[in-house]
Amino acid sequence: MNIELKHLRTILAIHKTGSLQRATEQLNMTQSAISHQLRYIREQIGVELFVPETRPLKLSPEGLELIEAAERILSEVDKLKSRFVDLRSGQTGRMFIAIECHACFEWLFPVLNLFRDHHSNVDVDIKPGLAFKAIEALQNEEVDLVISADPEELAGIEFHELFTYEPIFIASRNHLLSKRPYIDAEDFADQNIITYPVPKERLDLFNLLLLPAGIEPLSIRQIELTSVILLLVSANKGVSVLPDWVLQSSRETDHLTQKRLTKKGTSRKLYAAVRRRDSEKLYIKTFLSLSKNILSRLST
Repeated sequence: MNIELKHLRTILAIHKTGSLQRATEQLNMTQSAISHQLRYIREQIGVELFVPETRPLKLSPEGLELIEAAERILSEVDKLKSRFVDLRSGQTGRMFIAIECHACFEWLFPVLNLFRDHHSNVDVDIKPGLAFKAIEALQNEEVDLVISADPEELAGIEFHELFTYEPIFIASRNHLLSKRPYIDAEDFADQNIITYPVPKERLDLFNLLLLPAGIEPLSIRQIELTSVILLLVSANKGVSVLPDWVLQSSRETDHLTQKRLTKKGTSRKLYAAVRRRDSEKLYIKTFLSLSKNILSRLST
């Protein structure tokens, strides 16, 4: 049996309108075209769909069974079509995020809270264990967006600038370096550095300052949580360098001194990497827009 969706729609229109004439108007078809479809359907299923010589047209038991199937099938097809339209336009979908920046959780969670207000139908997840293979995961479609400070020229991948931030030196107010107007690379040579558990080359302090100067600190202590880093620095157990947005949003900085790195200060840019074909999706655009404006929200 070879019944197409157009045949099901024709039978359903005749059933709902009660006549061939009204069905032709609803379907924008000629009566002969509808009659041709009815003959084709009857040949395919081998039974009469309508009780002969009834006005309005009355379905046979076999016709009623076909109508029930048509309503069920067409409803599912319409849902599927609507789903694909929403996926194509970015009204719904998934956004799996990988993060190369450990401190980014400090602003990412507020962004996601705002994002859910705009796109409750988008499945959002932060994929763990991909921090240092995040771009590869994006290319392999394991994730849909990567937060990174290191843009690359890659086929099919776009890096969208989110915002510029400044890495800031922090120490206890009792620390000797708290008297300095700014902090240079040489000042870290005899210091205990407290930082996130990531490779040195991915840390702003090392990337921007210490590695180019060939300076190694006295020791490095890696801590997972920002709040614990701030607590240890406040207790004069070491010094640290954190993004300015972390310090702006934290309420645990009362006992800290904050200094710029170098006399002129330093800065870095943060990016969101997405597949080029996804960059026009509505929910991706919303995420990018919210992320670009988050620092002004965190500082208020």
